[in-house]
Amino acid sequence: MVDFAKHQQALLCRDPQSISDYKTLMQTAVNAVAEWLKNEKMYTGGSIKQLRSEIAFNPSKQGIGLEKSLQRLIELFLNKSLKVHHPHSLAHLHCPTMVASQIAEVLINATNQSMDSWDQSPAGSLMEVQLIDWLRQKVGFAPGQAGVFTSGGTQSNLMGVLLARDACIAKNWKTVEGKEWSVQQDGIPADAIKKVKVVCSENAHFSVQKNMAMMGMGFQSVVTVPCNANAQMDIVALQKTLTELTAKGNLIACIVSTAGTTDAGAIDSLKDIRKLADQYEAWVHVDAAWGGALLLSNEYRHWLDGLELVDSVTLDFHKHFFQSISCGAFLLKDEKNFRFIDYKADYLNSEYDEEHGVPNLVSKSLQTTRRFDALKLWLTVEALGEELYGSMIDHGIKLTREVADYIKENDELELLVEPQFASVLFRVVPTNYPVEFIDNLNQHVADELFACGEANIGVTKVNGIQALKMTTLSPIATLDNVKVLLNQVISEAHRIKGAVVEGNYQIVID
Repeated sequence: MVDFAKHQQALLCRDPQSISDYKTLMQTAVNAVAEWLKNEKMYTGGSIKQLRSEIAFNPSKQGIGLEKSLQRLIELFLNKSLKVHHPHSLAHLHCPTMVASQIAEVLINATNQSMDSWDQSPAGSLMEVQLIDWLRQKVGFAPGQAGVFTSGGTQSNLMGVLLARDACIAKNWKTVEGKEWSVQQDGIPADAIKKVKVVCSENAHFSVQKNMAMMGMGFQSVVTVPCNANAQMDIVALQKTLTELTAKGNLIACIVSTAGTTDAGAIDSLKDIRKLADQYEAWVHVDAAWGGALLLSNEYRHWLDGLELVDSVTLDFHKHFFQSISCGAFLLKDEKNFRFIDYKADYLNSEYDEEHGVPNLVSKSLQTTRRFDALKLWLTVEALGEELYGSMIDHGIKLTREVADYIKENDELELLVEPQFASVLFRVVPTNYPVEFIDNLNQHVADELFACGEANIGVTKVNGIQALKMTTLSPIATLDNVKVLLNQVISEAHRIKGAVVEGNYQIVID
């Protein structure tokens, strides 16, 4: 016989026991997080080999109860998780999160609103469109509602190149009846797959190629342009590329520019790219997943000059805006271009609803069911105010310059690229260490420091050289914190060097 009393207790609902369990166990979880935050170690999970031996999913017919299962997960997951707020956690664009964002998550999760129709998210729908309007005006677009929150940069970039491709095809192809070609209705014209091109820099995010492949255009539809010494798209090379492509009969659907490349943090020259795009009637999409944080900057907003001229923009709030994952947005200059992904479903948003001013967010989204992630940004901006928020963003930029100067003064460290935003690309070069082994050494230093829980430093390539990377965006990291980390890098390099010489070095990560 079904025990409906236990069903009620298991759900988050009006049942008294459910409410009591929610309050008690949420407090247990909060207390566990508070204790985890007090631990000074960046990471205590050990190597991947150690973790693999300890993690096991063992469900049973009867279950062990929520309290016991929670305690198990505190030890298995929480206590073995990377602390992204730690000043030595600098490998990726993986940010510490605002308290406001964490509080908003409680409300988002408890209410479980879905943004695909107004009657599933009455207040949330109205709040999101207001936030979109605020973001549009920050960019420099006209007031309006042409935008939507997304899961992050890859999805937003997909929307940019998708709309650009479909707009290009609609403009350049006709059906047999002489009507505007609709990829939505008619599919992709056979010759469009080879003719339609998207152009981006060689340092653009990999999602450009990935998204074009998913759209059926193939990697061949993406043409990359060399970068200058500052890791920005080279404008002269861009002009040459566009000229050569069109001379061969290709159509430039979109130029994807980047405001904050993943490694160097480089910001392309948006105004120059817009001028060239106009010559070829091309859409300009800006991947500002990282650099979009400068919209709130008190001192560096001018680095985004020209953003107001583009056709679409990617923003990620779970990077330099310090929001919990996931939280991103896509902004579209001209709302009529959303027609390329719109589809009417009467059970979600009818024409009657739209005529009466009901928000139709699903018509702007690639997702149907979607979280109310906008609440996190709303609460943070409203609570902190733009000035304090902006100063937290600016801190990382200033710290980057200080770190770069410190590296230049150290004979055993080498700065590989002059920083432009909040990223430091460098490597450790111990005295008298064989040049041919420097690349492997830097990889091993990063692996060892992570495995022992001391630091999380990125590893990447800079002009073919194995590099270490620090994304210094944390608003609580200091130069002294980074100095300690860099001293650990040097010490670990010397330890490995000694072990190699003695012939007894083994990689901890294995």
